[in-house]
Formats: sequence, structure tokens, C-alpha cells
Amino acid sequence: MSAKSKSARNGGGKGTPATVAATRARVEFSLHSYEVDPDAESYGQAAADALGVPRERLFKTLLAEVDGRLTVGVVPVSATLDLKALAAAVGGKRAQMAEPQDAERATGYVVGGISPLGQRKRLPTVLDASLSAFPTVYVSAGRRGLQIELAPADLVRLTDGRLADIARR
Repeated sequence: MSAKSKSARNGGGKGTPATVAATRARVEFSLHSYEVDPDAESYGQAAADALGVPRERLFKTLLAEVDGRLTVGVVPVSATLDLKALAAAVGGKRAQMAEPQDAERATGYVVGGISPLGQRKRLPTVLDASLSAFPTVYVSAGRRGLQIELAPADLVRLTDGRLADIARR
């Protein structure tokens, strides 16, 4: 698999909703594209491997229903989402993973390319606190085969998210 990086301050051309959101917010970011392995068990782990990025530094965006309300959880691809911790982080009691079609409808993205940025609906977002350990982190830029690298503080600000320990390693 080949990977190429492109430094960008904008999404170049039309971009994705994620790159448009970052550009509008005047956030410094880089885009990294890679070839998608359609047979990969995990889109996130395959992306990390293709880009040569540690799996702890590339984050996946997952949607869960917390007490019936869709909520976004952003965790390293090396970990799984702790549903109890996610529920507690937003003051809920019970959480379960959202149905893929519900996640796609709410975010405007396809599974495997869901970005925490530029989603169709503004949803409560919780980011795993481990992202603060890195100068920059990677998340989906809104389509399979494209990651956006940005500072953790910018990611938190753009998602209006909160930090919590929501990853199970």
C-alpha cells in the first residue's frame, strides 16, 4: 500500500465537510491519503499501518446511543470504546453501539470514513484523553483513504468535545 502526504491549509478543491470545517476555523492541518484495503478487518488499523503511524496516534470515530441519544466517541484505533465510560462522560446511564445506517445518516459520512469534524448533525462528542499526549493526531478526513492530521486542542475545539478516559486497551 502506498501512502502520500499533502500539507494543506485548505481541503484543496471542494474538499470534504471535515476539511471545509477545519479550513473555515483557520486550523493548521495536513492531509494524508493512502490506498484502502477492502479486505482489512479494521479500517483504522489498516490506515495507521498504510501511513506508518502508531495505532495509538490514529483515532477512530464511533457512534453510540447513550440513553437513546446519538453520541460520538473518538478513541485510538489500538483500543475499543468503553461504552460505560462514554455514557458516564455525558451523564448517561446506558450505551450501545449505534446501527451503521443511523451513524451514516446522522454524520453524512460512510462507515470507515466517519470524521468527527463537519458532521451533518452536531452531536455530543467525547474524545479519549490519551490524544493529549501527542503533538498531532490523525482522524478520518471524511472518506476512506484520507486522514487529517491536526493538533489535539484544535480537534477538541472543532468538535466542541470533552476529554475523558473512554478507551479500553
